[in-house]
Amino acid sequence: MECTYCGSDLANYDPVFVEATEDDERVPVGGFCNYACLSAYIDEEALTDGDACEWSPEE
Repeated sequence: MECTYCGSDLANYDPVFVEATEDDERVPVGGFCNYACLSAYIDEEALTDGDACEWSPEE
């Protein structure tokens, strides 16, 4: 199996596996050779854009 981000062989690492929930089922998103690759993947895919809580004094 290869790293979802960099393509390295995961057998050479202590990989990080990520799952998501779809229709109340856990589904695999990918495997990453380390947290640096996971972080870079999150940034490049803009996975946190619009997902953070926003505060406004009007609310």
